[in-house]
Amino acid sequence: MPKLNRRLTPLVAVLLAGLLAPPAQAAPRLEPRDVHPSLKRSLVVYYDFEHPLAGDPSQEADQGRSGTHLQLVNGGAAMRVADGAYPASGMSLQTGQVNPTVAGNDDWKAGVYSATGVPSLNAFSAAKAATIMGWFKMTGENPSPNSNTANPNDRYNAVGLAGILTGDSDGHAVRALLELINVDGELRLVALGRRLDGGASQTFAARADWQSLLPPGEWVFLAATFDFTTGTMGLYRNGRPLDGFYVRSDDPWQVAGPGRHVTSATDPRGIKIGGSFPQNTRETNPCNCRMDSLMFLDRAVTAAQIRQQYRWMTGQVS
Repeated sequence: MPKLNRRLTPLVAVLLAGLLAPPAQAAPRLEPRDVHPSLKRSLVVYYDFEHPLAGDPSQEADQGRSGTHLQLVNGGAAMRVADGAYPASGMSLQTGQVNPTVAGNDDWKAGVYSATGVPSLNAFSAAKAATIMGWFKMTGENPSPNSNTANPNDRYNAVGLAGILTGDSDGHAVRALLELINVDGELRLVALGRRLDGGASQTFAARADWQSLLPPGEWVFLAATFDFTTGTMGLYRNGRPLDGFYVRSDDPWQVAGPGRHVTSATDPRGIKIGGSFPQNTRETNPCNCRMDSLMFLDRAVTAAQIRQQYRWMTGQVS
């Protein structure tokens, strides 16, 4: 048998290696361990604060399907603290006011912002529904002193927890939000939603005293659901629905007429967590608190599924 030309041998070896090697496969997508299987297909964004972005620990890698990484504003990696909300968790996010008497931009908060919209959040464009869920613990004074006024006795009228911005937001206006806000002179836990960019918002407020729902130093699992097709919202605490009321009795979402009722067909300008203006241009509504396992879903999760998720995380369901 004639010998191969020595100059061709390396080329032949490369070709043979390619033929004999197993076919290339995509790296398996990691599934969030603490999210119930029934919710994973709807999980657009998920932050467990145990996944610093490679090469930049001031960002948190999204464990949902969107890949929307989160900026830890002002505090960076120091905002991750060893205080998990439930047995399988080891870390959480600390947010809060830094200088109550200074109108600066140093509050610890988290978020994503783009003035042209965030394409990875397209699931919330022309959306029928949304859900925000997560663990929260009050760790300090809430609401905080208003650093934007000269009056030392003035306080913000709200405490920001977690929300999705509208497609025309300046960093404050939201499409879906879980927060504490003043309702008729009393601070209440609410779900606040806006179907149309530039349109009116509706608020669903819990009747119970907010401090009984979020006692200092206690981890609490909260959920807010938004059905933009029917104009309805819901609030849940530790897997159970909360009694509440709508602040407005009219039709702020304009869903009474005929047609397909969804949100504006615009990509949200971002996400805000622990306060407004994630682009860090202003301080508003800081939350002196910790947060863990924040989930943003593109449907209104049922009461049974919220209860199931709570039991899944607390080890009551294997």
